[in-house]
Amino acid sequence: MNKEKNAAFDLSSQTILITGGGSGIGLGMAECMATQGAKVILVGRNEEKLQAAVEKIGGSAVYVAHDITNLATNGGLIERMESDHGEITTLVNNAGTHLKKNAEEVSDDEFQHLMQTHVNAAFSLARECGKRMIQRGSGHILFTASMASYMGIPKVIAYTAAKSAHMGLVRGLAADFSPHGVRVNAIAPGWIHSEMMHKAVNSDPERKAKILSRTPMNDFGDPEDIGWAAVYLCSPAAKFVNGVCLPVDGGAAIGF
Repeated sequence: MNKEKNAAFDLSSQTILITGGGSGIGLGMAECMATQGAKVILVGRNEEKLQAAVEKIGGSAVYVAHDITNLATNGGLIERMESDHGEITTLVNNAGTHLKKNAEEVSDDEFQHLMQTHVNAAFSLARECGKRMIQRGSGHILFTASMASYMGIPKVIAYTAAKSAHMGLVRGLAADFSPHGVRVNAIAPGWIHSEMMHKAVNSDPERKAKILSRTPMNDFGDPEDIGWAAVYLCSPAAKFVNGVCLPVDGGAAIGF
């Protein structure tokens, strides 16, 4: 057993690519990972947010403006990032978008838009990183799932479908990749202080009250709560954790 203090959570040998890393949960994960020595590469569409995030993190953090929903370009992105910054040891599929609308009002285009970001693009990146990780015999892929992966939530049918698909991706990719040394896991955040969450609940006080009432800790979480869970799952401490989804939700998944 390695008893060196905090060695099990050391990320100093890692280069971690985080999609949607410019704000909210993605930024929270990036900040926590950077404190443990990781080099973080933030990917997103809003260059202004990404630049501000990198300046906030400091150290060896870098960013690249890229639209992951343009699937044909994702292989080139990974190739370019590894050429410029070294082997990507962990991919964090965190990028997402939201749609609050009654199911009967959701158009096919709106539904497909969410699936394209959360599912198609996430798989595209997992495939491109995964095949390189398999060749090296090591790596980790982390998905940001959701409470919507576990429960039916009204007015977010496209988001619920997409986040439920993440669970299938985690299980299927873990089965395919882990025999080659590549772990695949997910975190299911509860309701976390973020721009996306506040956009969903601030105009709906009844919904906000319902969320808090069914969360045993009676509070929203902070992005760093997800960040420290991500540090664990990406670290040597979790070397035998594979194919799981870790809820970080104040007890919402088991609340009444």
